[in-house]
Parts: sequence; structure tokens; C-alpha cells
Amino acid sequence: MLYDALVPAYANGLRALSGQLDKALAWGEENSVGELQFMAARLAPDMFPLATQVRFSCLQAVLAPVRLGAEGAPEFADDAGNFAGLQQQIAAALDWLDGLDRAALGADGDRPFSFTLPNGMTFDMTAATYVRDWAHPQYYFHIVAAYAVLRHMGVPLGKADYVSYMTPYLRPGTAPGL
Repeated sequence: MLYDALVPAYANGLRALSGQLDKALAWGEENSVGELQFMAARLAPDMFPLATQVRFSCLQAVLAPVRLGAEGAPEFADDAGNFAGLQQQIAAALDWLDGLDRAALGADGDRPFSFTLPNGMTFDMTAATYVRDWAHPQYYFHIVAAYAVLRHMGVPLGKADYVSYMTPYLRPGTAPGL
């Protein structure tokens, strides 16, 4: 249950983010927007730049399974310095998620669960509540922020780029304009 609620969704999101970065890099080359401009871009002065949003997306994707019992996750201590580094971070997270044993997260979503933030705040809840109310919002915040930074920079991304993993489920002949 917990594996199914986390791992496939996080892998889908990271794969979509990887595709968005590929599209951004190609668009940047055609429109004289350099990698360093993208890496430093942010939505607001007090928000993290793209490089950090991607790192945090990868970190959140592995942190939730680790908190639930998985081991051996890659570390993401520093922001990448270029798009190749961003893609390496995503690949490391995906490799780990793809090799994760579903039993490592446990099957009991009702089990008591707690976690403590670096600032000392501790939360007590069930494992399933943690996934729903903390892990998912944290992960998707950074995935959406990275997408939004790229859009803010002018990259022509759309919803299809955000949910690109849905393409295999598309009924033939039902996509508008195709």
C-alpha cells in the first residue's frame, strides 16, 4: 500500500521533470538562454533556484521511503552546477526507486509514525497520513516549482509535459489536434 502510494508517483514525476529539463535545454540553445541562467532562475527572491528545486525533488522522492523503512538511498548534498548534473541527480533517485523492495516500506499504513524536522518540530501520525499529508505535498511542491521556474524562463511547457507519463494510457484518437 505505502509503496504503491509513493514510488510509482515519484518515479513518474522525476521522469517527467527529466523530460522538461531536456526540453528546456534545447529551447535555451535556440533562444540564447544559457544553462547558468536556468540554474539560478527562481520565481521570487525568497524562493530557491531551479537547481535547488530539482535537488529537493530528488531528495523528497527518496526521503519518504527512507523514513518509512527503506535503506541505501543516494544523498543529494549539493545543487548540481549544470543540466548534466541535474539529470544525474534525477537518474540516481530513479535508479534507487526502481530497485526499491516494496516490503521495505511496510504494508501497515495505520502503524504509528513520527518524524522530526531539523528545527526540532516533531509530528505524530500514521504512516498513511504521513504519505498523504506530508510526503506528497513536499515532493509535489518542488516538482511544481521546478516546472514553474522553467515556464517563467519562457520554456514552452504545457500540462502534457508535466504529466507525460500519462501518454501510454491515452486512448487512440482522443487527443485534440493529433
